[in-house]
Amino acid sequence: DMSEFMERHNVSRLVGAPPGYVGYEEGGQLTEAVRRRPYCVVLLDEIEKAHPEAQNMLLQIMEDGHLSDAKGRRVDFRNAIMILTSNVGANLIKRASKLGFAFTNDDDVKREQDYESMRERVTDALKQAFRPEFINRLDGIMVFRHLTRDELTHIVDLELKRVYLQLSENEISLELTPEAKLFLAEEGYDPDYGARPLRRVVTDLVEDRLSEGLLAGDFKPGDTLTATLELDEAGKQRLKFEVTGSRPALEDPDEDMAEELLQLALA
Repeated sequence: DMSEFMERHNVSRLVGAPPGYVGYEEGGQLTEAVRRRPYCVVLLDEIEKAHPEAQNMLLQIMEDGHLSDAKGRRVDFRNAIMILTSNVGANLIKRASKLGFAFTNDDDVKREQDYESMRERVTDALKQAFRPEFINRLDGIMVFRHLTRDELTHIVDLELKRVYLQLSENEISLELTPEAKLFLAEEGYDPDYGARPLRRVVTDLVEDRLSEGLLAGDFKPGDTLTATLELDEAGKQRLKFEVTGSRPALEDPDEDMAEELLQLALA
């Protein structure tokens, strides 16, 4: 997290404290990690928040492929992959986007044109935020596209895997209709934060509701649940969980063995 290196005196932590200072023996947070594992991927998050001195260190790495730590050891970065993330131009992306999924409803040609226009503006913002020699040493600049409906629905599926696993411990299975998944995707998408709120939405609208049903005895082991959409008293959409199938719960083999032993003892 490069926001931890906003102040100049914190930058030395990347290569290690100078001799005589606390932490000298520990080595640098960056150099020591790469020295021990030279074949690695280094992710520097929010690079724009780092002090210019930190960017100068990165210049040496990107130009020469090595960096010396506080002990004078030369650390080889030639086998490391450096990934830098930045929020520079994020406001431009927000202004270019429309509310909800409207952006993704355009045809492919229009969507591609909008992306290229946004990419050019973000690249211009990067050139204003970073020095030319820094940008010239980057092998590539990637501007992420807006999430589409299909991609958000796929993220919903990934988040639901955790729920499926928890339900399987109670021998309960869950199915969601495509409309229910799209509802979760829409509820969990925010124009400012992307899909970050999606996990909280799955917890609130699925996990908590199912937990309440289990505690109330609405669901039992062996049930198959289906989640659909319904309207509440206020006319708003919400998830509805129904038991659409049931099978005998699996018997505990330990209990069967105990019963057999008891019968033998009584005999």
